[in-house]
Amino acid sequence: MGALCYRFPLKPFAHDMNRPASASFAPGPLVLSGLIVVAALTRLLPHPPNFSPVEAIALFGGAYFASRRWAAVVPLLAMLVSDLALGALHGAGYATYLGGVSFWSVYACIALSVVLGFGLRGRVTGARVLAYALTGSVLFFAVTNFTAWLSDPLYPKNAAGLAAAYVAGIPFFQWTVLGTLGYAAALFGGFALVRRHFPALRMQTV
Repeated sequence: MGALCYRFPLKPFAHDMNRPASASFAPGPLVLSGLIVVAALTRLLPHPPNFSPVEAIALFGGAYFASRRWAAVVPLLAMLVSDLALGALHGAGYATYLGGVSFWSVYACIALSVVLGFGLRGRVTGARVLAYALTGSVLFFAVTNFTAWLSDPLYPKNAAGLAAAYVAGIPFFQWTVLGTLGYAAALFGGFALVRRHFPALRMQTV
């Protein structure tokens, strides 16, 4: 008889050598997070009232993060980091805003705008971004001024008081629109350029 030959099953390698580098390291979420954090921190720079990246970062996150959970978490955390930095810079005057009714209304707008941004997933065009940015601006105006009416004792709790709250917000609405459009153009346009040069990002994001 010939010698017996035992064949042992081969164990798979812990790391597949044929796997492309982009599969083991996914820079897409990091790039998205970096852009959102940088945009949020521009709130520390001098700017007109309500000219901010709030709505734009929410729409951007909702449009591009493959994970819907991170689409909401990253813009909210970036906003919180910028709020804490502003609190450190401006002291007690800004600290009274943190955790107040207005604070929570802004964060509610971010969460709602992330959901709104889901409508852009895989369908990002200039016209759609413009439409969604305008919708987000109106959403921000409606929610924050309604909250001001509810929380500010200066406004009577009736239809006239609600109308007065919205009228008081009109001068700031133009800056909300301009800020949202400007930051949306920078974020969506900038990321489109980055994806063009780094095709791996197309597979790691929506």
